[in-house]
Amino acid sequence: MYVLAQLLVGAWVSRRITTEDDYLVAGRSLGYGLGIFTIFATWFGAETCIGAAGAIYEEGISAGSADPFGYALCIFFMGLVFAVPLWRRKLTTIADLFRSRFSVSVERFAVLLMVPTSLLWAAAQIRAFGQVLAASSDLGVGITITVAAGVVIVYTVWGGLLADAITDFIQGIALIVGLLILWIVVFSDNGFQVLASVDPSRLQLFGGGERPWFEIAESWAVPVFGSVVAAELVTRVIACRSATVARRACLAAGSLYLAIGIVPVTLGLVGAQLMPGLEHAEQILPALALDRLPPILYLFFAGALVSAILSTVDSALLVAASLVSHNIIVPMRPGITEKSKVRIARVGVAAFGILAYVMALHAEGVYDLVEQASAFGSAGIVVIVTFGLFTRIGGATSALAALGAGLIVWVVGNYVLGLPFAYIAALGSATIAYLAAGRVGPRPAVA
Repeated sequence: MYVLAQLLVGAWVSRRITTEDDYLVAGRSLGYGLGIFTIFATWFGAETCIGAAGAIYEEGISAGSADPFGYALCIFFMGLVFAVPLWRRKLTTIADLFRSRFSVSVERFAVLLMVPTSLLWAAAQIRAFGQVLAASSDLGVGITITVAAGVVIVYTVWGGLLADAITDFIQGIALIVGLLILWIVVFSDNGFQVLASVDPSRLQLFGGGERPWFEIAESWAVPVFGSVVAAELVTRVIACRSATVARRACLAAGSLYLAIGIVPVTLGLVGAQLMPGLEHAEQILPALALDRLPPILYLFFAGALVSAILSTVDSALLVAASLVSHNIIVPMRPGITEKSKVRIARVGVAAFGILAYVMALHAEGVYDLVEQASAFGSAGIVVIVTFGLFTRIGGATSALAALGAGLIVWVVGNYVLGLPFAYIAALGSATIAYLAAGRVGPRPAVA
């Protein structure tokens, strides 16, 4: 019933969609309320409540360096540095910047790198949705992931960014209340005593002296730099009604993210002692809720988790579809109507939803999917966005060199060599490649 209510809200709002801008960037109309909550809800979902809580349950607080701490920093960084110049460009997708600043070839190459990232994010949410359903039923995880995929694909095809933003507002409030209810119940019982008895080694954010500095730097660089110009976040900034709203919404959302993110962190810590030996560590929050809350409150909490997941997965699928439809397909069909543009985007959402479902079935876990999403191809993206927005250095040759170098170094370092600092190496390589190619390539026409 809760999921049905979300679907109905999305369907009702979707009646206002008439143009591509309405569907992809909410007509650039988001104010503070919708802006703050949609930015907060974009990242605060399965990766925090399911993935990060499960990782902290197993390894301690150092496993939460990415989420919530790293992603909160990422949102602050977006507000302080990138939000205003991005908004002033009047983009529809982040790939539009690459076309106007560099070339069409850079735009399309970047799309090929960003779409897998969005798919990985969507797969993480679908898998988490399945974990929530599995924790509260006798169904297997594979079956529940299949059910979850069907629901989120239908929900996303109906909505657009405006529907997403409005449901984010509702879902964000539900999530905050649901998490606080569980936290109060657990800690009003014996949570504080359990937290006080946690092994101090599990409370070290940077992992203590045993972890090499480059591993610590890597664990923070991936969420902060890997996601600061992620297409999902940039889309929310573009959709705000002014540059000032965009900047302030990011700063407020980052503060909210960090404050609420402490709840799953502490519940993951005490959960390891309250409910040791879970077969699936990612089920710690729903398992705690099922054990500690009365049925009516558990229903509310499960609905809150579902809200968080829905608010993130539709964003990821929408971004993947928008990049392919707006930046690849529509330019090949001059004169296409607005209605056809929206239809193409919706077909893309359905197709990418099916792909994300397959990825969710075969992933090792939610947290693993999230880390891969943040790192894949993003080193070159953040380098060319930074140089493209703030300097006149380099052109298309520089951008292509940076994208290629960042991707190759990360793939080889991560999958072939097993480097514990593969992402940092990719960032450095992309920067060097951009600057080196800028010395020999043609100068950009317009900064």
